[in-house]
Amino acid sequence: MKILIIENEVYLAQSIATKLGDLGHVCEMCTSTRDAIKSNNYDVVLLSTNINGQDFNPVIDTFKNSIIILMVSYISNDTVSKPLAAGAKDYILKPFMIEELVRKINHYQDYEKVKKRNIAYEKYLSHSFSNISNDYNHEDIELPVFISSGFVKNADAFAFEHARVKNKALSFVTLTDPKALAEINATGPNTILYIIDYQSLKKSEKKAFFEAIADKQAIVASSDKIDDIDYNIIEIKSENNIFDQGEILPIEDYVKFIVLNYQNKFPDTELSKKLGISRKSLWEKRKKYDIVKKK
Repeated sequence: MKILIIENEVYLAQSIATKLGDLGHVCEMCTSTRDAIKSNNYDVVLLSTNINGQDFNPVIDTFKNSIIILMVSYISNDTVSKPLAAGAKDYILKPFMIEELVRKINHYQDYEKVKKRNIAYEKYLSHSFSNISNDYNHEDIELPVFISSGFVKNADAFAFEHARVKNKALSFVTLTDPKALAEINATGPNTILYIIDYQSLKKSEKKAFFEAIADKQAIVASSDKIDDIDYNIIEIKSENNIFDQGEILPIEDYVKFIVLNYQNKFPDTELSKKLGISRKSLWEKRKKYDIVKKK
C-alpha cells in the first residue's frame, strides 16, 4: 500500500516509514498539513495531531477516500473526537508498537473491501430483481415462513427484501449441503436464515429440520408445492406461470418462453444457437406464436 505519514517529529516519521517499508509498503513523509494536501493518491494517511497550529480538517477532507489513522500523544476533543467526527477512521496512542498500527491498517483495509463488495452486490441484486414483483408487507410477516415457487428467483427476491426491510444480516443455507443442520443450529437469533432446496429433504429428515428452525428467523424455499406443514406458507407464482406447472415443460412452450424473454437480450444469431435451431426456424417460431421483436 501507498502510505503518507504526516508527522513533524522527523525521527519518529522515519522510524515508522522504515518499519512499514520492511513490510512491503511504500511510504512518503511530510511535516505539515499544507504540504500534505498537495496530493491525495494514498491508500493510508497517518496523521499526527500533535503538530501545533495546524488545521486537520483540510487533510481529512482531501483524503476522505483514504484510511486516515490519527497518531496522538493524548486524547482530547481536538486530537481525537473532532477529527474522528470529520472523517478519520481511528487513532493510535503514542508510543505504539508497529504491529498494532499494522493491525489497524489491515482491519480498515478489509472493511473498505467488504463495504465496496457489499455495494456492488446490492446494486447487482437490485438489478437482478427489478422485474420481480415484491409487494409484501414484510413488517407484518413472522418467521419462520415457507416460500413455494417453481421460479427460485422469486424466493430469492423475497428473502433479500425481507432482510433489507428488517435491517438484519442474511445467512444462506442449502439443504443439499450435508452440514446444513449444523449451520442452521449455529446461527444466532439476530440473523435471518435463507434456506433453499426444502424439496430435497427426505421424509425421515424433516422432523430434525423442523426442530432446528423452530426458534430461528428462517425463510425456507421449495420449488415444489408445500401443503403438509403447520408453518405459514406463501406461494409465489411467476407472471407467465411457466415455472409453476410442476412438470416438465413441452419443448414448444420452453422455446416460446425463451424467445419472449430473451430476444431483446441476445441477437438472433446467438439466440438461435442457444436454442439449437436455425435463424429461419427462429423466425418461423415468432410467426407461429405471434411474437413481435422490438427494434
